[in-house]
Amino acid sequence: MSEEKNKARKQVQGEVISNKMSKTIVVKVTRRVPHPRYKKIVNVSKKFYAHDADNVAKVGDVVEIAETRPLSKLKRWELVKVLEGKTV
Repeated sequence: MSEEKNKARKQVQGEVISNKMSKTIVVKVTRRVPHPRYKKIVNVSKKFYAHDADNVAKVGDVVEIAETRPLSKLKRWELVKVLEGKTV
């Protein structure tokens, strides 16, 4: 059991695209990967639902999220920190 506690959790950076839920944000993570057949570099995006306990992240912010235990049907990530806040 102690081995699992020491495992490093995945961390990714992305842009907040929605914060309309209570204590939940939707983060869009974009990766650049080669196309399987044509080998051209393409942008691949994926949405992650993340737990934001203090509701600090706003739409447009660049944030860092980390894996965590399942918190709900879709939430398996939590907000670590806001890297760049959107200037209004």
